[in-house]
Amino acid sequence: MDNDKLQDLREDYRQSTLQMSQTESDPFRQFDKWFQEALKAEIPEPNAMIVATADAQGKPSARVVLLKGFDEKGFVFYTNYESQKGYELTKNPKAAVVFNWLELERQIRIEGKAEKISDEESDAYFQKRPKKSQIGAWASPQSEVIDGREILDENTENLRKKYADADNLPRPPHWGGFRIKAKRIEFWQGRSSRLHDRINYLKTADGSWKRDRLAP
Repeated sequence: MDNDKLQDLREDYRQSTLQMSQTESDPFRQFDKWFQEALKAEIPEPNAMIVATADAQGKPSARVVLLKGFDEKGFVFYTNYESQKGYELTKNPKAAVVFNWLELERQIRIEGKAEKISDEESDAYFQKRPKKSQIGAWASPQSEVIDGREILDENTENLRKKYADADNLPRPPHWGGFRIKAKRIEFWQGRSSRLHDRINYLKTADGSWKRDRLAP
């Protein structure tokens, strides 16, 4: 692509504003407010979020996962603990998250510490998954090098036959949830001329949240 054309790609955001008076004092209530608005706007997979991790040497990596729960304790997603992100979060639990809802010209950034959720929570969610997804969790050695797609197909077929008469599979011991316990949450609303609104929540030593406006 011609770089001049690439450099000319831009949008002037004019949909909405974000004043301090419009935000909740608690960032989780503010997140729920915006998430409900994303659902109402029928944004495709509004729970899709980019999760950034880093290895022990600080080398970063990022990928899209799906949010599967949130409350005042944090934001939960599920993965293979032996995957790259699972390994990195176990060794270095610092993580960052981004939700990007272009249809609403909004972005949410979250920073915090990841921890594994309880086995009971992971078991409960795993049993809610479709059976095909349960098979997939067993069939795929996530992030490992494989010789071909045939390995996944063979693993899937073997599991399908093994559990043909079962409604559900047991949860793999290497599969479960992480909860990102937020220490910083920023709500970004696009504005004209790149003078965006940014309201930042920072968790203080006493556990309360300090709310500030940041320059775009």
